[in-house]
Amino acid sequence: MAAGTLKKRGKRTRLPVIDLFAGVGGLSLGACRAGFDLALAVDNDRQAMAAHKLNFPGSKHSKANIARMTGKSLLHLAGLKPGELVGLIGGPPCQGFSNMGHREATDPRNQLFRKFFQLVQEAKPWFFMAENVPGILDAEFDYIRAAALRIPEGYTVLEPVKVTASDFGAPTTRTRVVFFGYRPDKLAKIVEKDLMPSGRVTKVQVGEALKGLPAKIDGRWDTDDKAWRKAGKRTKGAFWQRVFGKVPPGVGHVHSLKQLEAGLVSGCIATRHEPEVRGRFSRTKPGKADPVSRAIRLDPKGYCPTLRAGTNSDRGSYQAVRPIHPSRPRVITPREAARLQGFPDWFRFDPTKWHSFRQIGNSVSPLLAERVLAAIKAKVRMRRTISVATTAAA
Repeated sequence: MAAGTLKKRGKRTRLPVIDLFAGVGGLSLGACRAGFDLALAVDNDRQAMAAHKLNFPGSKHSKANIARMTGKSLLHLAGLKPGELVGLIGGPPCQGFSNMGHREATDPRNQLFRKFFQLVQEAKPWFFMAENVPGILDAEFDYIRAAALRIPEGYTVLEPVKVTASDFGAPTTRTRVVFFGYRPDKLAKIVEKDLMPSGRVTKVQVGEALKGLPAKIDGRWDTDDKAWRKAGKRTKGAFWQRVFGKVPPGVGHVHSLKQLEAGLVSGCIATRHEPEVRGRFSRTKPGKADPVSRAIRLDPKGYCPTLRAGTNSDRGSYQAVRPIHPSRPRVITPREAARLQGFPDWFRFDPTKWHSFRQIGNSVSPLLAERVLAAIKAKVRMRRTISVATTAAA
């Protein structure tokens, strides 16, 4: 069993972080795998928080409105005292900055980027890391960044760093911008190069990433309970170690972990297509777009483009265009999307296709998050050793 429920009480180093705008938990998983303790995850999306709780049962969760929070209330929810918070991480909403969206400078969600940094000022973590889309660096948003990045004295703040998931071992070209700062009295010197991938990263392409998942999807697998399916034999390598394992203490849904041991994975939910659509998809060449839906057919020897999230019910419930499978005339399943984003097979999402794709599309690749946060953790100077109850991995 990869993770259990037995608890041990003893001394260990605790490095608590809080994940704001946590979504389903791509950044949270990266942090836990890097060796941090997820003290609290906050998001006002009900479906995302429900899925997050499944995957992070050892952490605290809150659906509080982040716009109304203070540093004091944030620390209280996490059960931390002033000075104990090691990292404040998160991905403030990006829709107003994205080249794929309506890109409105006046989008009220843009102010949540500024709110993140206000909470940095008030909670005073040892380091902070916020991620967003590259569009946030465009000149029209200069005033938003300038207003947000008013960090108190005592922090060293790096210039924004662009990172692409494929460079960190994920099979997608999803590119993000990282805003990072730290207290030199708590962390050793960090430069931009430290947050970039090392030369030891093995790149993984679409065909390799989808190995073992069923290519032929039965149309009757149209609900989550019918979509648990056999996954093929396991392959060696860093990507596969994370697909099938590396379950940190306090992380992982017990049922999913047991199912994975039996060779079963969730999320192989079918999307039914009319014969005419299947015909178009069959004629679409790898790397090219279907002329009607504009869906891209994945190239098994290439990378998946950025998976789009679609919108929640408060924004019209629009579905994003989903890529076409590289060898079958259908769009990909949620589990295939999760593999392409770098999520492990034991990770759970919403039971519906719509919310599953929205959660995956809104997430940071946990492979990217783990490598960046592991580099940060290696620089921590002062580590408090305290008595804590830990969830033991069996």
